[in-house]
Amino acid sequence: MSILSWILVGLIAGWLAGIVMRGGGYGIVGDIIVGIVGALVGGFLATNLFGAPGAVDGFNLTSIIVAFLGAIVTIGVLRAISPRGTRA
Repeated sequence: MSILSWILVGLIAGWLAGIVMRGGGYGIVGDIIVGIVGALVGGFLATNLFGAPGAVDGFNLTSIIVAFLGAIVTIGVLRAISPRGTRA
């Protein structure tokens, strides 16, 4: 998967996860980072838990869904381990 595909999948998945988990996105750069990390987490989980190697393998609907679900898991874990302070 090319770097451009990672960025596009990350942007879409991060934006969707930001809306679902918070009600708004994290900005373009934040959405891309959340989405790329989500793609890595989602791909890891899909491969190891569900036996689906290559779940994130290009710019397609499957990759976006896996990255989106991974981004939701990532946001949930980060919220669970972060201190409860004031949020913007």
